[in-house]
Amino acid sequence: MSTDMLVAGTHFLADTDPAALGWKTLAVNVSDLAAMGAQPRWALLAAALPMSSANNEAWIAAFADGFFKCASKYGIDIIGGDTTRGPLNFCVTIFGEAVPGRALRRSGAHSGDEIWVSGAPGRAALGLAHLQGRCTLNEPARSACLDALLHPQPRLELGTTLARRGLATAAIDVSDGLLADLNHILECSFVAASVDFACLPNAAMEYCQNAELAQNCLLAGGDDYELLFTAPTARHAEIAALATPLDLPLHCIGRIETETGKSRRLNLLDGAGKIIEYVQHGYDHFVDPPANSTSPSASIPPERSP
Repeated sequence: MSTDMLVAGTHFLADTDPAALGWKTLAVNVSDLAAMGAQPRWALLAAALPMSSANNEAWIAAFADGFFKCASKYGIDIIGGDTTRGPLNFCVTIFGEAVPGRALRRSGAHSGDEIWVSGAPGRAALGLAHLQGRCTLNEPARSACLDALLHPQPRLELGTTLARRGLATAAIDVSDGLLADLNHILECSFVAASVDFACLPNAAMEYCQNAELAQNCLLAGGDDYELLFTAPTARHAEIAALATPLDLPLHCIGRIETETGKSRRLNLLDGAGKIIEYVQHGYDHFVDPPANSTSPSASIPPERSP
């Protein structure tokens, strides 16, 4: 079971296309189950609508179209919910099923495990930056980044495959930033980690000429809903082989280490193995965000580039 809330001005721009918003409202919840290796089955939707939306039948119809398209794609029955007047926000509670004893958790990472991430983290944050005028993306980067932001694709088949085959030891989806979400695994598993910057997917760095912004989106941007997981080194070939049938890039980006308590839990390394100093800061709802923040994608950049 999982629940996730999307609030206007925090998780989406007020003028977001309602059909895209309907898709994303359910998709981000499907992503939570994907990170557990579970198959989604049922969902509830609670919505608060301002008068301007509640009286706009076309807006509601477009939102519902996107929402139910996502439900249809992933075989989810909508079994109830609630509506009320208020600031625009949506909250889904989703239920799923996993193979007994095979559900993925954040607490299973072990020293020696490899760290993997799917897809191309950072694109959604770049899409937001483009909409906010913080950068200008050209095609095909613009379409790729906006699609990642507005139409996230839950990595459900990857998550259920990892769980069913016993390949992953821990998993989480990237919603608040790659390094921040990796740290959730480290905290729950009582381990440390090293991430090789050179092994990270480089789409964000290629799409944006502003290297500092691109690096920030890659390391700390949220809203990607890619899967971040750990797995034994002995399963490396099996995991790498999943990329082709799933049509999904899979990147081994680092390794889990024993926590010593004497140094930073998560180290980012350059090509020579030297530590890159950075400010680890994913999105925090209870810390004042930067002035131009409108979603988890905005965060503080690293202290220096590699």
